[in-house]
This record gives sequence, C-alpha cells and structure tokens, in this order.
Amino acid sequence: MRRSMVAGNWKMHGTRASVAELIDGLSRQALPADVEVAVFPVSLHLAQVVEGLSGRAVSVGAQDCAVEAGQGALTGEVSSEQLRDAGCKLVLVGHSERRLILGDSDEQVVRKFAAAQLNGLVPVLCVGETLEQREAGETLKVVAGQLDSVIEALGVAVLSSAVVAYEPVWAIGTGLTATPQQAQDVHAAIRAQVAAKDPQVAGGLRILYGGSVKAANAAELFGMPDIDGGLVGGASLNANEFGAICRAAGS
Repeated sequence: MRRSMVAGNWKMHGTRASVAELIDGLSRQALPADVEVAVFPVSLHLAQVVEGLSGRAVSVGAQDCAVEAGQGALTGEVSSEQLRDAGCKLVLVGHSERRLILGDSDEQVVRKFAAAQLNGLVPVLCVGETLEQREAGETLKVVAGQLDSVIEALGVAVLSSAVVAYEPVWAIGTGLTATPQQAQDVHAAIRAQVAAKDPQVAGGLRILYGGSVKAANAAELFGMPDIDGGLVGGASLNANEFGAICRAAGS
C-alpha cells in the first residue's frame, strides 16, 4: 500500500517574517497521520523551517541541489551533502522551471538525482510537458523520455527510493488543471513504463500530481488509482488551504 504524500513547493517566496507565519499556521493544522507531508522552502530559509517544524510531522526538502554530491568549487550552488546536514530529507530535481527557464538538461537532472541519493536524500523527480507538446500529442513521449533518462543512466531500482511528480507545464501557476482523467492517464503510463522493467518497483512508486492543485479539486484528483498525492505550488503558501489539501489526501 503506497502512502499518500502532499508536498508544498514554496518556490521563490518568503521572508523570515512570512515564513515564521507560515510555520505557525502549519503547526496549527490537523494533518492526517496516513499522509506524508513535506515543504520545500528556498535554501535561504531551510534552517529556519527545519527548526520551526521540529517535532512536527512535516518533512523539509530543498528545491534543487548541485550536480556534485560533496563540497567544492561550485559558486552559488548547494550540495546534497550540505542539504542533508541542514536537516533536509528530500529534494526536487528536474522541476520544469529549472528545465525550461534555467536550462537544466536531462544529464544534469540525472546527476542531481544521483547526488541526492548518494547523500541519503529522497529525490522528487519532476516530469511534464508544455502546452505545445500536449497539443502535438507528444505528452507521453516527452514524459517517458524524461523518466527514461534516469532509468537508463542509473537503473530502475533507484526509483524504489524516490518519488515522481507529474506536472503538466501548462497547468503550473496558470489556474488551469488537468482533468482527473487526464492526470490519471499520464500517471498510469508512468507506472506502466516502470512496471515493464520492474513490477515491484512500479507498485511501490509514489507518483504525485502537480499543477494548480487546490482544496477544491484535491479530493477528486487524489481519488484516481495512480495518483498518490500532490506537489502543490501557490496553495502551499496558505496554511489553511494546504492543510485542507493534505486532509483530502487522507480521506
């Protein structure tokens, strides 16, 4: 039985004051015990969030990590070793904003994935297509290629200690959301792709949906058989809304 997961990606939001308010709000939420809850603040606020959520059933992750696993001469980057030392449990790799805006290639995503696991972090591998790719009928091809880049380089077994998040790029921060069936179709394809190589890994793999997830649509999305929770963007900046999404995953 896969345990549901709801992860909040705070993206490039927050000041020390607003983060303190958000931590306080999250601490007041009644979170379901059968759902793994995680938040991903900017690196600058990781220590504050780890300390503020100490003793709470909320894991803390980073939004990205360096391609190098250890410390060294890579100005401006943060290694997975340093993230683990700061108290992180997870890290996002391959988010569409990293791929499309900052130029992360499949090769770089693979290196970050490997570095994260080397230092005991759980990578949350983000995959998804643009609107142009969906309209061209290339959704499954694009998503399969992004997933295959990791499987071919590192082996399918690495997914047994990872999470996959499907985020259609056209639905991130736009207010648009894939219908539950559209999302389910892609999630099912991802699981089938992994199952073709290792059914046991596929059966245990948690696949999250991301893209304008909110309390109003969470229960319907999470009710699909291959959707194991959500990677939540803007709604995760509101403690009450995020709490409601978490409860939807546990219902």
